[in-house]
Amino acid sequence: MDIKTASALRRLRLVSAPEAVSFLLLLVSSVLKRTTDFNAVPVMGMVHGILFILYVIFWADAWNRAKWDLKTSALYFVLSVLPTGGFFAERKLKREAENAVIASRARKEGSVSA
Repeated sequence: MDIKTASALRRLRLVSAPEAVSFLLLLVSSVLKRTTDFNAVPVMGMVHGILFILYVIFWADAWNRAKWDLKTSALYFVLSVLPTGGFFAERKLKREAENAVIASRARKEGSVSA
C-alpha cells in the first residue's frame, strides 16, 4: 500500500467516528426539540452535514485509491448512513490498515532474507 492510499484510508477512519457521534447527537437533538423547548437541531444539523460531506469525499478518495470492489465500497457508504455505522467503519478501517502494515513488513522481510 502506497502512502497516498494509506493517507486516504486514515482520513476516512478519522472522520468516521466523529460523523457517527454527530449523527447520534442530531437524533437526540431531534427528540429533545419535539419533547422540550431545547432546539439544537440547526447547529447539530450543520455539524453533522459538514462531517457527512467530508466522510463522503474521503470515502470516494479511499475507494479510488484502495481499488475496493463494489461490495466493500457499498459497505462503507451504508455504514455512513446508519446511526452507529461510523464506529464500525472506524474499527474495520483500523484493522485493514494494521493488516496492510503487517503485510508490508512481511514482504520487506521476505525480500531482505531472500
